[in-house]
Formats: sequence, structure tokens, C-alpha cells
Amino acid sequence: METMIIIGEWVCGIIVLAGSLFTALSAFGLLRLPDVYLRSHAATKSATLGVLLVLFGAFLYFWLYLDHVSVKLLLGVLFVFITGPVAGHLNGRAAYRSGVSLWEQSVRDDLKQAHAKEKTESKA
Repeated sequence: METMIIIGEWVCGIIVLAGSLFTALSAFGLLRLPDVYLRSHAATKSATLGVLLVLFGAFLYFWLYLDHVSVKLLLGVLFVFITGPVAGHLNGRAAYRSGVSLWEQSVRDDLKQAHAKEKTESKA
């Protein structure tokens, strides 16, 4: 029984550590990436996964060792899972619509034709 407790603590610790590493990777991406679109990608993907892992690790710890199912942690996981990617998408869309240019080494601009068509339709 003692070994199971130690293994469970290690698993919770590894999950929380992985979450903090993903969050640190997200912060590094925010500092180093060249344009707003890549920075938004780094912030939403890595940070969302990082926060989800930290909250899930805390949930497992409370559930396994304190016999307490935290609904607040589950709601936090759900809230971050839903709002993080949506906020990143809306930031990127707002930047594109306001004319923020892509990085000069970007290969494709998939929205260029649709955005030009939308502009001509709104003027008519």
C-alpha cells in the first residue's frame, strides 16, 4: 500500500511538472516568435495544455489523497479548455482584420482571397 501512495504522488507531481514546463514553453514562445499570429498560437496551445495539466494534477492529488472531489478544479479545467482556444482564434482574427502583417517568411495566406472578397462586398 505504501508503494501505491508513493507512485500516485509521483504521477501527480509529474503531471504538474509537465504542465509547468508547457507553460514555460508558452512564455518562451511569446518572447521569441516573430509575429502576432505565431505568438497567439504559442500562448493558446501551450498555455492551455499547461494550465490543464496543472489543474488536473491538483485534482488527482485532492481526489486520491484527501478524498475530496473538487468541482471547482473540474470547472476550471472545462473553462480553460473552452475559452483558451477561442480567445486565441479571436485575437488572430482581430489582428488579421485590422491589417497586422504576416511574418515576412510566411509561406501562405489562406484568408487573403476571402478577406478581399469580404471587403468588396461590404463596400457595395
